[in-house]
Amino acid sequence: MAKCILLRSRWKIRKRFGGGNGMFSKDIGIDLGTANILVHVRGKGIVIHEPSVVAIDVNTQKICAIGEEAREMIGRTPGNIRAIRPLNEGVIADFQITEEILKHFIRKVAGRGFRPRVMVCVPSGITTVEKRAVVEAATLAGAKEVYMVTEPIAAAVGCGLDIAAPSGNMVVDIGGGTTDIAVISLGGEVTSESLRIGGSHIEEAILRHVKRVYNLAIGDRTAEDIKTTIASAYPDPNKKMSIRGRDLVTGLPATIEISSADIYPAIEEPIFSIVDAIRGVLEVTPPELAADIMNNGMSLTGGGSLLEGMARLIQERTGVPVTLADDPLSCVVRGTGQILDSIDNLSRAPFVASYTKGR
Repeated sequence: MAKCILLRSRWKIRKRFGGGNGMFSKDIGIDLGTANILVHVRGKGIVIHEPSVVAIDVNTQKICAIGEEAREMIGRTPGNIRAIRPLNEGVIADFQITEEILKHFIRKVAGRGFRPRVMVCVPSGITTVEKRAVVEAATLAGAKEVYMVTEPIAAAVGCGLDIAAPSGNMVVDIGGGTTDIAVISLGGEVTSESLRIGGSHIEEAILRHVKRVYNLAIGDRTAEDIKTTIASAYPDPNKKMSIRGRDLVTGLPATIEISSADIYPAIEEPIFSIVDAIRGVLEVTPPELAADIMNNGMSLTGGGSLLEGMARLIQERTGVPVTLADDPLSCVVRGTGQILDSIDNLSRAPFVASYTKGR
């Protein structure tokens, strides 16, 4: 208990008064997400927020564009250019391309020849092999030291929760590729679940639904627009939008109008899978911590939490008060940055793992 109290005291001091001798160093926090990559630089805040997309020339295997520039190419590239997402369900799907992305962004913020300390946040359900891939990619990309923190811990810190307190706090981070759910107390995850369902799965479900029901082929960008514009956990038949695609019967371009109610059957399964996973974590939470959660409520973060009606649905289905975090998209990287600011005192904290030293 004395160790926990000391940890909590140090965390509060660092959180209040800032970093020590590393205040002006190029320590970097990275939220390596399926949909977006966010980079936090110590002393500067969030300096990069770009899509996790890379455009590659398949003939030469050279990278043509990274981030927003590559995202603009999705569905519009010639035959020799392919726009891909090298991260899938919160983990590395293409190691070499992920290394190049990290190298690109690390050099962009730290400059060539500088080897910064890097903290990467990862899903709580990540395997040992997947952790090793993240560490190796970051090291090869130029990191001097690599630290790792789970997304629920980073999200909780980014929400302003006192994670070291002897009290239960619940965080649900709905990202692009995963949904991370955790009950946190005394600086650690007491119960947690990492569900490999997120915003990208909702978009894929919308794409398939439009193709099956309306015989219309649409692109990933259009599916994302539908999700952010009219998709809702509480569908409204009067909320409509026009979408364009290719008619699968005639083969010609076509435009149709769809409503929130038309799209609901597509998103129902993924959103209720998330709700069921949250209920599952609550069911195995120790009684004292469950009582704390009823008092403190549940914090909702991540881009998927912005789906209309999602917070209301979770609250109604669990009976727990739900608070949508301020700027939920950047909560995880903000928390990563705050932890990184205190890393000199918190390197032995239970929620921080150091995996490599500089070579």
